[in-house]
Amino acid sequence: MKITGYCAIAVVLATACNSGPEHDREALMDPQTCAECHPQHFRQWQGSMHAYAAEDPVFRAMNARGQRETNGELGDFCVRCHAPLATALGLTEDGLNLDEVPRHLQGVTCYFCHNVSEIAGTHNNPLVLAMDTTMRGGISDPVPTTAHGAAYSSLLDGGKLESGAMCGTCHDIVTPAGVHLERTFAEWQASFYSDPDPDDPSEPYFYAQTCNACHLPGSTGPIADAPDVRADRRLHDHKMVGVDRAITDFPNAELGAQLRAEQDEAIATARITALCASLCVSGDAGNYQAHVWLHNEGAGHAWPSGAAADRRAWLELNAYTMDSVVYQTGVVGPGEPVAELDDPDLWLIRDRTFDENGDEAHMFWDVRDYESSLLPVPDDVGGDATTWQYRSYGFVADIVDRVEMSVHLRAIGFDVLQDLVDSGDLDPALLDAFVTDSVPGAELRWEPDIAEPSLMYGSCVVTAPGCQAPGLFDE
Repeated sequence: MKITGYCAIAVVLATACNSGPEHDREALMDPQTCAECHPQHFRQWQGSMHAYAAEDPVFRAMNARGQRETNGELGDFCVRCHAPLATALGLTEDGLNLDEVPRHLQGVTCYFCHNVSEIAGTHNNPLVLAMDTTMRGGISDPVPTTAHGAAYSSLLDGGKLESGAMCGTCHDIVTPAGVHLERTFAEWQASFYSDPDPDDPSEPYFYAQTCNACHLPGSTGPIADAPDVRADRRLHDHKMVGVDRAITDFPNAELGAQLRAEQDEAIATARITALCASLCVSGDAGNYQAHVWLHNEGAGHAWPSGAAADRRAWLELNAYTMDSVVYQTGVVGPGEPVAELDDPDLWLIRDRTFDENGDEAHMFWDVRDYESSLLPVPDDVGGDATTWQYRSYGFVADIVDRVEMSVHLRAIGFDVLQDLVDSGDLDPALLDAFVTDSVPGAELRWEPDIAEPSLMYGSCVVTAPGCQAPGLFDE
């Protein structure tokens, strides 16, 4: 880890605060220090998976098992992203001693992100810290403060494409075996969301957007509770929502439930625009066909992304005659592993991973290859039509008067969780804490009297006016 000098800043701080540079730096490494002036940011961050990253029982279980099964060769591979500051400070080498590391130095902390001075690679956290008392951000003209040094950094400016590389360093993972297992940053880079402005290539084009635009949405307001703070600043939400959520009372029993509720609300809001869907039904008495299209509408990367080998997303479809089910696929019970469902028509959206023998593998250190069925993101703004995914389902019924569909999502599959339970690395009592979400943009109900005629597919319903599959209603 690179350490740069900070003598000039130290002189200013020592004069203003009568404290030495080491004292100031140690204080700034504690998010509670940030909470004094940034209580809103702190609360949002405290409910985020960044704060929870080193506490997460699934991370702890996978790391413990990985260290054991690789005879320690895994080293700092996991903690480099899950406890980056603790790793940089030499407080942990493999994550097995995290209970001995002060909690404020675990997880992805305020200091870690806001002290980055350089990016030295594209994946597995090659971020370089200045290790000084300057906190960097996306404000080009920060107001001087006696609390810490303040400086602009394009790496934290959501209006600059370079900020995507900052996020991407931990959101692209290449395993020790060389498998590009998590590809969120690469997916964004290959999409039209990363298109640069022709007049200023450092900025996204008008239709493009950076990671911050979705995961740290902004409003206008003061960024600190302190005298003379400007009220016209860009105030970023630090919940940084994605797919995962805390499964224990973090940081404590009193606050944990509140933070989870706030995260749940933010996740549900963000997910509204993630997918589009179209549903058509054709045929008549005796033989029917349901036609389903899904589209990755609002994610700036594939869907679902991140740890896609662990994610489980799938379509549930039910056809009815009155209240009797005449056909169904993707019906999964609570806690039932969807990947093990005996359902030949199941549409499962995930990465499948394989070991060196071609057998399916759950643990990333065993993975040597993968097959992906994620919903892709368009590579150019005109290529939207090419990324719609289609499935059809034939069934026999005298009459069909209702078809309902939805897409469900689990952050991690119960087959993976059970594997960790069976190895003794995960507490089975935690399984009840994992939830199954439904994705609003993919919930549809077809009935003959509300469906719109289609030349090729019978009659159809869509989730929104702009969500019809290509060619659905063309004359």
